Amino acid sequence: MRKAAIKRNAQLAGWLTQDEHGYRFVYDKAFLALPDARPVSLTLPLQEAPYTSNVLFPFFDGLIPEGWLLAIAEKNWKLNSRDRMGLLLACCKDCIGAVSVEEIKEDNL
Repeated sequence: MRKAAIKRNAQLAGWLTQDEHGYRFVYDKAFLALPDARPVSLTLPLQEAPYTSNVLFPFFDGLIPEGWLLAIAEKNWKLNSRDRMGLLLACCKDCIGAVSVEEIKEDNL
């Protein structure tokens, strides 16, 4: 399983995971409790229930670079263009805009 912390304006907003069943995004309960909480995307409104999908959510897929920048990332980091979660984790820590993605490494202890 791969996991990422999704931040909105540098504040933890939720968690995105990928496993053998697909993708799951869930908002952090502390973020939902904030009086000024805003969704990371209009396509992912604030709610306690997790969102699930067989493919990477279009909003997150849209954060991945395209064109020459994607080609550079694929070549330098040896990434597969079909591995959308891998591209998201490698390329989207410091995105333009309010949302950023930080990979969470799970300890195998």
